[in-house]
Amino acid sequence: MVAIIFGTSLLTLGVLYRQFPQLEESEKQYLKLPWDLEDAKNLGLVLDRYKDKYFHEVLLGVFLVYIFLQTFAIPGSIFLSILSGFLFPFYLALILVCCCSAIGASLCFFLSNLLGKKVVRKFFPERAAQWSKAVSKHSNNLLNYIIFLRVTPFLPNWFINMSAPVIGVPLFPFALGTFIGVAPPSFVAIQAGQTLHTLTSTSDAWSWTSVAVLTIFAFVSLIPVALKHKLKQKFE
Repeated sequence: MVAIIFGTSLLTLGVLYRQFPQLEESEKQYLKLPWDLEDAKNLGLVLDRYKDKYFHEVLLGVFLVYIFLQTFAIPGSIFLSILSGFLFPFYLALILVCCCSAIGASLCFFLSNLLGKKVVRKFFPERAAQWSKAVSKHSNNLLNYIIFLRVTPFLPNWFINMSAPVIGVPLFPFALGTFIGVAPPSFVAIQAGQTLHTLTSTSDAWSWTSVAVLTIFAFVSLIPVALKHKLKQKFE
């Protein structure tokens, strides 16, 4: 089943590629999944040439490729976040990345229900067990907990996506928490994308200011939990 879904997804991307405007021979080599920052730069330069005339095609292409990477836990989405900041207006890029992250993570969630349980329990038993305990502890505040995990680097996003259904995280707080939680780090990546041509590595996107902003967002996500706990203690 997973192989069929993967094959269908590749076929969809192939159809999208065929529908894209005719590229010059020198450009075709750059129309590929960005595995590093240099790939993202070259792809950005190519897409930028066609963006004004074929805006919706370029937008749809980034949308589908981003979801593809997220769905199958394939590395490279960070480069698409940076690329989105280069190609599109800031707020459109932010909404695009948040939507793609939530949709792709939710699709990965469903795939994990089909296959991921065996994979997670076999290769990551200790980490899954630790997160399962944390989920049980925060069962009344799962939305805030998912937001916190997405903002902070404590657990990789691909691991959260694959293991969430295995340990009993419901889909709604998972998807909504992803949509909200990826916004702060995406903000940093998209902002960096506006100066894509000057970046030499993804670490250039980060600064003490951006780290401070993410830290503040992480603490803000926990404020409702703390208030709820205090109110519960007060009225018990």
